[in-house]
Amino acid sequence: MFNQSELKILVVDDEADLESLVRQKFRHQIREGIYDFVFALNGVEALARIIEYPEIAIVLSDINMPEMDGLTLLTRLKELKNTGLKTVIVSAYGDMDNIREAMNRGAFDFITKPIDFSDLEITIKKTLEEIQEVRRSLAEHYQLLSIQQDLNTAREIQQAILPKDFPPFPDISSFDVFASMVAAREVGGDFFDFFLMDKERLGFVIGDVSGKGVPAAIFMAICRTLIRASGVKGASAVNCISAVNNLLCKESVSSMFVTVFYGILDIGSGRVEYVNAGHNAPYVISGEKIEPVELTGGLALGIVENFEFKAKSLMLKPGDQMILFSDGVTEAFNANNQAFGNEKLEAILRNNVNSQLDAMVNEIIAEVNAFSYGVPQSDDLTLLAIRYNGP
Repeated sequence: MFNQSELKILVVDDEADLESLVRQKFRHQIREGIYDFVFALNGVEALARIIEYPEIAIVLSDINMPEMDGLTLLTRLKELKNTGLKTVIVSAYGDMDNIREAMNRGAFDFITKPIDFSDLEITIKKTLEEIQEVRRSLAEHYQLLSIQQDLNTAREIQQAILPKDFPPFPDISSFDVFASMVAAREVGGDFFDFFLMDKERLGFVIGDVSGKGVPAAIFMAICRTLIRASGVKGASAVNCISAVNNLLCKESVSSMFVTVFYGILDIGSGRVEYVNAGHNAPYVISGEKIEPVELTGGLALGIVENFEFKAKSLMLKPGDQMILFSDGVTEAFNANNQAFGNEKLEAILRNNVNSQLDAMVNEIIAEVNAFSYGVPQSDDLTLLAIRYNGP
């Protein structure tokens, strides 16, 4: 919305007495600050006035003028590409050729001479209403651009806090790790992380925050930070998840929660201690055998304070792999409203048991995208893969 009194109307005409006539006819509106007029004798002066007064919104221009006529002025104004500037052409009655040419060159409206000032005021009001709508649309457009820029920045920040350098521990040969997150929107609610707790243990986690967009992304960043902060201090899987759950229950807003699978790999033995807080069961690939990891009966974090989480453990032999994923993989839908499902995921894992982790993860993402081709991505796609190579 703009303040009409802040806008100016530029009258362009080589008739010197027109200025006094306009000021006389609109004296009440000028006195009350409704209209503010600026005057020029030809197109050259008009362009100078537009530069001098950026508040000019309407150009009321004669066609026949010396130095630069009204049609040429229209062409020059069109080059400015100012959609908030409208031109009304003044022409002799019956001069339809020039009027048609003026409209073709971008004039918003026209009036005829001799000027009917009642008709002129109606035209000015109508033109101002159009300008108001254009400027409102432009304001909304720039607001959307600003929001998009903020979202792009948020996306960059979110991507920056997720591990992205692979292999992450090039000096350690006991295990390999690869992960990827493809957000459904500019920012996502899924996350993954992994970190060395000490020389003997690797902590790893995957999570899926309820909801979408910026709120989920902020909540995701909080969850990931809390889990890492607790994990690097050496807390057990149960203690880590319990502490994070209680913090989220106390501080959570808008009833947000997060499903999490958190595991600790003992690098020397291959033992994995884990807690599943309402997340999809990962798969363990051992030779030709592919099995889901046993659940631990945990709730998503941020729902019930002081919930008693339980940990379980499994053993990875050298060469075994763990594949963690979010439900954006198995619950991706195609045009027939069919879900990708666990069977397709298991088939891809079976066909890639000897593949490098990055190849396997990228193959899963490619297959999901091909399956749901033509359907907008509705959820984040996140995968975390670990291969245990032995001590």
